[in-house]
Amino acid sequence: MEKVNEIRNAQRAEGAASVLAIGRANPPNFILQSEYPDYYFRVTESEHMVDVKEKFKRICDKTMIRKRHFFLTDEILKANPSMLTYGDVSHDARREMTIEYLPKLGKEAGLKAIKEWGQPKSQITHLIVYNTLALSMPGADYELAKALELEPTVHRTVMYLVGCHAGPHILRHAKDIAENNKGSRILIVCAETTTVNFHGPSETHIDSLVGQALFGDGAAAVIVGAEPDYSIERPCFHIIMGTQNTIPNTGSAAGSEIINMGQTFCLNRNLPCLISKHVQESLSNLFKPIGITDWNSIFWIAHNGGPAVLNGVESELKLDKEKLKVSRHVLSEYGNMSSVGVLFMMDEMRKRSLVQGYKTTGLGYEWGIMFGFGPGLTIEALALRSVPLLE
Repeated sequence: MEKVNEIRNAQRAEGAASVLAIGRANPPNFILQSEYPDYYFRVTESEHMVDVKEKFKRICDKTMIRKRHFFLTDEILKANPSMLTYGDVSHDARREMTIEYLPKLGKEAGLKAIKEWGQPKSQITHLIVYNTLALSMPGADYELAKALELEPTVHRTVMYLVGCHAGPHILRHAKDIAENNKGSRILIVCAETTTVNFHGPSETHIDSLVGQALFGDGAAAVIVGAEPDYSIERPCFHIIMGTQNTIPNTGSAAGSEIINMGQTFCLNRNLPCLISKHVQESLSNLFKPIGITDWNSIFWIAHNGGPAVLNGVESELKLDKEKLKVSRHVLSEYGNMSSVGVLFMMDEMRKRSLVQGYKTTGLGYEWGIMFGFGPGLTIEALALRSVPLLE
């Protein structure tokens, strides 16, 4: 038993896992939100649905989104007419597109993270890949490891269908790997595309219209490791602890199904209220051991599921307007990118904090929270600590 304990102790790193590098990518094709209703009804040949179009315009106006990036183009949609009519069988075409495209977008983000990290790819020991629907075997983890030319000994993990809280969810897993595997360096890649859930308009399925107005395409990569070598590595955040809270009796408040027509959504009108009412519990679980109870004294990386959620959290917790500025900025410029959004925000937060100062702006205090929410209803949160204040 003593020998076993020696082996186990030798495997464990000292200190908290750190975020060592971040990379991000978007398709070059983008559309301004102000022009999207006209584009959407033109490309789906649905301009005869005048009342639905007016409703969709109102939904788009309320999103607070300026632009979104898309893999889909006019040419791709014309070549796949089954994607244009709500309810038509089109799952296979969508799946083939995601299998082909998402590893390419993930590779772009991954290479940027590796370049920033500045170390040989051979030092990547683990790869965690997440996307919604690139379902195949071998999977996106295999394709991405091959595309990035990682070592054949890299430990691969692939995740699907977690939901919009997948960002902090995966970082929590990476933290556990880093702290229990001395010398490990974990590359996380999240990639999302609206290819799986783009549908033509429906007069009866309003949830689908909301989805068409909110989601955008993107990929982000993060490298995580414990015991950073400060002579060559530049950590920006320590991942201190994580928590997951499932709100009782809310299983039908938000959901998704993969059926013959692709991915569909179910969104309860009370979703913003449910999230804002229960964020306090996650905050308390994370920060009570640290001794923090003032939510304006920490920085915020909050999943931007929509302006109603951000407004609800801000109001419920009496947050200063500056606190959710980064979340609103990423929503404005990219839309809701599901798992990818909080990773873009983490990158944005570190950049703004470095430029503006960690203590002077309210954007980059020593302690911070990253949280996301998804089907369940599930709230996933991480306590982060800014490294530049510590070293």
